[in-house]
Amino acid sequence: MQYGSTELTKRETKDKTKRGRLDIPFLALVMLLLTVGVISVLSASFARAYYDPGNVTNGNAAYYFIRQLVFAALGTAAMLFASCMPMGFYRRFSIPLLIFSIVLLMLVPVIGVEANGAKRWIGIGGFTLQPSEIAKLGIILSFSLIICKNRGRMKSFRYGILPFLTILLVIVGLLVLEPHFSASVIIIAIGGVMIFLGGARLAWFVAAAIAAAGGIALLLTKFAYASTRITTWLDPFSSTSDEGYQIVQSLYTIGSGGLTGLGIGQGRQKYLYLPEEHNDFIFSVVCEELGFIGAVLILVLFSLLIIRGYWLAMHARDRYSFLVCAGITTLLALQVILNVSVVTNLVPCTGISLPFFSYGGTALLIQMTQMGIILSMSRDIPALRAG
Repeated sequence: MQYGSTELTKRETKDKTKRGRLDIPFLALVMLLLTVGVISVLSASFARAYYDPGNVTNGNAAYYFIRQLVFAALGTAAMLFASCMPMGFYRRFSIPLLIFSIVLLMLVPVIGVEANGAKRWIGIGGFTLQPSEIAKLGIILSFSLIICKNRGRMKSFRYGILPFLTILLVIVGLLVLEPHFSASVIIIAIGGVMIFLGGARLAWFVAAAIAAAGGIALLLTKFAYASTRITTWLDPFSSTSDEGYQIVQSLYTIGSGGLTGLGIGQGRQKYLYLPEEHNDFIFSVVCEELGFIGAVLILVLFSLLIIRGYWLAMHARDRYSFLVCAGITTLLALQVILNVSVVTNLVPCTGISLPFFSYGGTALLIQMTQMGIILSMSRDIPALRAG
């Protein structure tokens, strides 16, 4: 079979039952990061959970930790289940998953749960579901399938840009209604990466960059909140009690950790000084408690996981598997880079979670499922099968 074919020969179809083992290095890195992440949630969240400003935890200091631990266990089970399913399964359900995510996004403004002035979740029993996380995976799987079907025609606007642009406009439009601008940025970025990997003309990306620059300029001139956010980013200490409060507290948290940190559980800024300390800004708490050395080690683990993901993608047995693996790995890399950049004020503040660390059931379940899909793909790599 030539690399890139979406069809399996009869011999390969028969060989699907003889799949190889999981990629152990990738699995070990995922479980190590997950373990450190769950411990970090316990350390970062117990003060806010005990204080319980929203009457959610009933003063149970382990509330967020227990829920994250449950989702970590469920996520591990989901990862192992996903790793057992052949890539043909994901190929068949690529479009249905995308449609399902769009339907959920359409329901958010109607039946969504509001928090911090935005509707981004759908309540199910005592839990909440964030459709944008499902949409990210739906984009990767569906774009991979469409690229494979349009192979040889990706240079044209009709096949290489139009279907993908239409899907992105629909999803981003629904996300803006929530509003959820950080998810919009991630989805546009991952969509662009998928189109680039598919072989679209470089000229279309140049045109998109020009359009994006124009859109940002319009946003800054017509919407006061956008220009205020940029001003706060450039000089957060000019409004330490208002717009710049969160990022200033984040920088204080990171700086107080020094070289070796204060020790696990010994951080001070999590005592209601730093907002979102167990969620989007959990890496700041990690820096405070583990110090510069500990933070660098965690970033090294993420780097190794990302490098291993791309290595697996480059050794994929077919084009669809390559695109899915590269897309999921790129999504992971984007979220890590953007989250760390936000908490260190390298980019304007926006809500982007840190994979495996930030508190959130839907995100963790989807992330672990994505890791399972990569592990499933790794079982078909000839070198690993031979091992």
